[in-house]
Amino acid sequence: MQKTSSTRRVGQHRKVDNSAKRRLALVAVATGAVSTAGAAGATAGAQQANSATPADGSIELATDSSFLAQEAGGSSAADAPRILEVPQLQETTADLSAQLSSALEFAKQRAAADAASRAPQAAKPAEGSFTSGFGARWGTNHNGVDIANAIGTAIRAVKDGTVIDAGPASGFGNWVRVKHDNGDITVYGHIATIDVSVGDRVTAGQKIAGMGNEGFSTGPHLHFEIHPNGSGPIDPVPWLRDLGIEI
Repeated sequence: MQKTSSTRRVGQHRKVDNSAKRRLALVAVATGAVSTAGAAGATAGAQQANSATPADGSIELATDSSFLAQEAGGSSAADAPRILEVPQLQETTADLSAQLSSALEFAKQRAAADAASRAPQAAKPAEGSFTSGFGARWGTNHNGVDIANAIGTAIRAVKDGTVIDAGPASGFGNWVRVKHDNGDITVYGHIATIDVSVGDRVTAGQKIAGMGNEGFSTGPHLHFEIHPNGSGPIDPVPWLRDLGIEI
């Protein structure tokens, strides 16, 4: 039986692959090329710097003498900044102001017209208790109706009109008379206070006086009369009812 030798041969080298040798050669060549290009670039840059700089080391600066002269105060008055005049500006401002005033006046008139359209066309002359009607009473004629309430209770114009009397009156103590736009005249008697003057324009529902107990009176109340077209008195109850007012 043969024995296999286990002795290892020393000094033998493995065969080097030729492809590996070729790769190493390419790397060496590339490295040399890069180094050469870098050195050449640095040399060229130094030569350019030396040629651009004078031998004495001074550096020339490009200047514009005319620009420097202007900056030093040599600019003429014609070149100085000016405020432009816009003649149309004042006209435009005046026109806008006129338009605004017109719009405000229109709005005011429209608001007044709207308020007038919402205002009552007729109003109750006073709140209170109906105590005496129109007609004969104690041998004389009672020319109106009486509405009793506390002294100072508001007395109001029944319709729009103009005050034709406001002050003392025989038998009434004080009264207010209003002539309405259709010629009717209403009378408000026995009043304690007067809130209007002759010539004042009043509207339906406006407070014109305060209830009182003046003149020939048995207690605080309003004596109210209506004289159609300024003629003799008639019963106020149906006249007020025609206006939608109940007393």
